[in-house]
Amino acid sequence: MSDTLNQEETLEQQIERIVNQQVAKALDSQIIELKKQLQAPQKKKQARKVAIIASKGTLDMAYPPLILATAAAAMGAEVQIFFTFYGLNILRKDKNASLQVAPIGNPAMPVPIPNIIGMLPGMTPAATKMMQGMFSKHNVQTIPQLLQDAVELDVKLIGCQMTMDVMNIKKELFVDGVEIGGAATFLKFAFDADVSLFI
Repeated sequence: MSDTLNQEETLEQQIERIVNQQVAKALDSQIIELKKQLQAPQKKKQARKVAIIASKGTLDMAYPPLILATAAAAMGAEVQIFFTFYGLNILRKDKNASLQVAPIGNPAMPVPIPNIIGMLPGMTPAATKMMQGMFSKHNVQTIPQLLQDAVELDVKLIGCQMTMDVMNIKKELFVDGVEIGGAATFLKFAFDADVSLFI
């Protein structure tokens, strides 16, 4: 009887030893695999893409694309602005510092001006000076400063080739860092963009 018990205990011990060995092997295999995963180079997270079209050339409409673009770039996004039609004035060295805002048909101005008064000579420069004063009072950067920031933050500034041809605008008139391209150039980027804006 005792011999039978000894044999049963020995058999149980053998089974336990085999099971422990198999478990240890499985654990070792999993640990090796986890170590490989930890040591493997991590894939770099792809930056978000922001595509902006700037189509207006007035002072009040020059700020939104540049502020949004520089903010997105500062947050790590890849950003392109496509300047077309009057938006090209934002890029022009001879015009970007003197962009104006017209009071005619602009009831959203801080001090609404009736159209009949807005048509009077000198009202556009007056409205522009008022807006510039408001920006300056709140330490808002100028358009040339925002353009410089955009270039430093690697925002791609693209001037529309077709518009330049139609309006006879040469690249030499633009600030440094501007690239020239057509709609297809911009759309290749915009197709994969996380955010697309038309301003």
